[in-house]
Amino acid sequence: MAECSVSFTVNGRIQSVTVPPMKRLLDVLREDLNLTGTKEGCGEGECGACAVLLNDELVNSCLVPVRDASGARICTIEGVPAAGQLHRLQQAFIEAGAAQCGICTPGMIMAGLQLLSRCPHPTLEEIREGLSGNLCRCTGYMRIFEAIQNVAQSSE
Repeated sequence: MAECSVSFTVNGRIQSVTVPPMKRLLDVLREDLNLTGTKEGCGEGECGACAVLLNDELVNSCLVPVRDASGARICTIEGVPAAGQLHRLQQAFIEAGAAQCGICTPGMIMAGLQLLSRCPHPTLEEIREGLSGNLCRCTGYMRIFEAIQNVAQSSE
């Protein structure tokens, strides 16, 4: 398969890669751009570990062919901290003990950010629904929900 040149903006920086057009966005981020914060969990779009924001929409990067990201704005977990400071949601995950093994954490944070941008003060049910595409095998979810609730309450 011939390679193609694809350009997009990742974490505020314009990036160009020449890769096979069907290479997964996940692999381009990790292998070609060395942005290894985005994790591969299942590789089938079931777990959410590879979630990134693509034009402000939460997507599983393991399901996105890189050609479909041409011209897009992509935000990965590396793009979340601002001015060298953790985002308040990242800090809330630490304080609530919501990060255990770390595989799901980047995807959970990306899903949480997307939820909070749509719904700044979500109910527990809205948090559960907002994170429904993300699986965690370590925390039992309650600490993750608590972290998101803490951020929502601190912004009231």
